[in-house]
Parts: sequence; structure tokens; C-alpha cells
Amino acid sequence: MAVVTVKASAISLRDGTPPAKPGLTLGSRVEYSQKATVEVTNGDSIGSKYLLGSIPSSACVSNLVKLSDAITSAAADFGLYRTTQDGGAVVSAAFFGSAVSLASADTTGTNITHESGTLDISKFDQPLWQVLGLTADPGLMYDVVATLTAAATASGTLTTRLVFSQGN
Repeated sequence: MAVVTVKASAISLRDGTPPAKPGLTLGSRVEYSQKATVEVTNGDSIGSKYLLGSIPSSACVSNLVKLSDAITSAAADFGLYRTTQDGGAVVSAAFFGSAVSLASADTTGTNITHESGTLDISKFDQPLWQVLGLTADPGLMYDVVATLTAAATASGTLTTRLVFSQGN
């Protein structure tokens, strides 16, 4: 065992010779929160989509929390799509969560940010475009979408709270 001192990227840049200012994804950031509520209806089938909000490609995601009524048998992927104005194509259908159950009531909230493993904790300070494997920020907005992977056999409310940060 050894005593170590480990610096986060922003501290290493600050302490470098010459000192450097952290880039847009390191250091202080402004945090934003979006809440969305949609109604899921008994009979909504697999492939049904619920558009929950938009997020810039330059954003770093902190949290995606899911709350819901007991929407019997329903499950959904929570992912990123191009915006509806940009054609609505799938970017990563299960970016946040894969087949997340909506079958039981969840009134306290479940953090599904890292459920699918795509947004690994080692990538927590990376902007979406980088996590998605792009070589540069495309300057786009993405829609956060829940897509049913198991049909709903009851009606109920699905609510999400998305927290992300940008810039410094």
C-alpha cells in the first residue's frame, strides 16, 4: 500500500507548466434541469415512443431519474435520438437505460443515468458527442426518448428529471 495524491484533469491543467485553463467540459459548469411528464396508455405497444426533452451535444449528463405509476408489464429503453425537427433518427436507443421496468410504481425516483453502461462513470465529465464516439462536437440537440420494449397493459404517468451541465 502507498499514500498517493491524484489530481482530476482540471487540477492537473491548473498546476501544469505553464498553467492551462480547463476546456469546456472541465472545471466550473452551469447546471440545467429538465422535468418531463407523459401519459402511457393501456395498449401502447412495443416501439411506442415518449419524447421527454432535449439536450445539447456539448452537455455533460449528471442524472436521469425516472418516476412512474405502476404501468403493468411495461418496460422502456431510455436513449438519444436526433430531434423531431432533424428527422428523429435513433442515435443510441438505450444510451441511458435498457428495458427499464415501468411495471411497479416508483414515486421516489430511480437514477437510470448509467443503467445501460453506455455512460460509464469514467466518461462522466465527457460531453455527449465524445461519449457517442464522435471526433468533434456537431453542435446538435438530441431528444431524450423512452421507447417501449414491453407493451403497457395499464395506463399511468411517466416522469423524468434530466440534469446536465455545460461550459465553464
